[in-house]
Amino acid sequence: MTDNKRKTPKIYMRMAVDVMKKSISEGKKDKPSPHVGVVLVFPDGRVDTAYRGELRAGDHAEYTVLDKKNRHRELSGCWLFATLEPCAPGARNAPKVSCAERIVNARIAEVWFGIEDKNPKVDNGGIAYLLDNAVKVHQFDPEFHKEIEDVNKRFNTWAEMKNTEAKAKKSKPKNYLNEKVMVTNMNSLSKEALQKFLTKSGRRWKPNSDIVLQELKEMELLEYNEKTNKYLPTGNAILLFGENPRYKFPQAAVKAKVDFGNGKFGAETFDDPLTLIPDKVEDWIKKVLPESFDRSKFKAEKIPAFPMEVIREALINAIVHRDYAKDGAKVQLEIKPDRIIIKSPGGPVPPVTIESMNNFTATSWSRNKKLTFIFNEMGYMEESEIGMDTFRSLRDKHHFPLPIINYDGSNVIVIFPRTADAVKKVSGKEAIDKLNEAELVGYDFVRSRKEVSKKEYANHFDLSDKVAQNQLRKMRDLDLIGDNGEPLKSNKYKYVDKE
Repeated sequence: MTDNKRKTPKIYMRMAVDVMKKSISEGKKDKPSPHVGVVLVFPDGRVDTAYRGELRAGDHAEYTVLDKKNRHRELSGCWLFATLEPCAPGARNAPKVSCAERIVNARIAEVWFGIEDKNPKVDNGGIAYLLDNAVKVHQFDPEFHKEIEDVNKRFNTWAEMKNTEAKAKKSKPKNYLNEKVMVTNMNSLSKEALQKFLTKSGRRWKPNSDIVLQELKEMELLEYNEKTNKYLPTGNAILLFGENPRYKFPQAAVKAKVDFGNGKFGAETFDDPLTLIPDKVEDWIKKVLPESFDRSKFKAEKIPAFPMEVIREALINAIVHRDYAKDGAKVQLEIKPDRIIIKSPGGPVPPVTIESMNNFTATSWSRNKKLTFIFNEMGYMEESEIGMDTFRSLRDKHHFPLPIINYDGSNVIVIFPRTADAVKKVSGKEAIDKLNEAELVGYDFVRSRKEVSKKEYANHFDLSDKVAQNQLRKMRDLDLIGDNGEPLKSNKYKYVDKE
């Protein structure tokens, strides 16, 4: 991610947010303008910045930094950090060119954006255009999102309103989940599943009440047929609340199995409505997990149970974010004596990457927004995150190794090693084998913090400066971690995660 000349991306994120605050509003009452800050980083480490309205009222920050300030320079390979998603093709009146097009034309190599632009003329279109034109796209670390949103509160409110109006006007596009449920009715829904949703979300109404039906309609989980005067469930409703969701979606199940480590195995398939699955799987895990740990090398009383909330978080993410267009592909949970594995069909949804998941900076960019919303309403997950904080704290809070996340071409695979030996088996990095257990814990510390100084590392583990330096340099020499590009003897020098 970094080289010897450019610093770590987080530094430029902070810089872009600070620049954003200088933006000059156009003062339009009916259409508030966003506050946007942009940082352009050259391959040699030089930096230029811009903010909206800096040189002329209404000028976009990307246009200012790319065309006004650097038109005469070669920009191939540059990085660009923008606090707001760049506007998409068609978002500006001709002959004006969108910011996404300018970025592609300038041959920018990688783009980081802060928050998505809800303006219906953009609404993920800028990100999609960049990805379609082979630009690598990342999102700012979650810690910056609220600061950007707070500054842009008026614009975001206006954009959300315009987005809602635009969706109401245009005909609904074909949707895989809805195409599959043409022969269903309200009897296809489970009262138990609906009641679970109502109870968990704090709604005190009965499942068949008019107010519940109206709410589900507003959530686009039901459609009202005026000819028959009846409500019809959408595909998302069948997945969430269907009495037998696998009649319509055979892939809508969780397949769980356990290896007890003594030649005995167990298996279970959960094909209930999605809203019922997390608690049912959790009950099963509580029965099999204590018996599945390989205790042959340890004293039983010193082995903590693997934290249930971590497995639950990963499982819910797999259920909610998976690709339901993959027929026959089920979410899989596998418990082994030395690791726990969860497989979610489909790849990560751009701009989320396996890299951002492994360094715990990924944010929720779900392909199944209705499912995400309902699970969030039930308190099962946070809509804006995908369990990154839970995963990041695994070592500090529970004394287990951090998870390893990869993609095998069909599934996103989250592996929770339960021992140091398991980390070495599943990491896929030969260099990991050269770390002793203390160094492995130290490596997890760098991964969870993303960047640390020698002093921070030494203080955390109560080590001498020399021991801390030796461990960090060993990890760096093994190419497991890097640095922030500052001079080695500088007070600003830090070791950084290379995921």
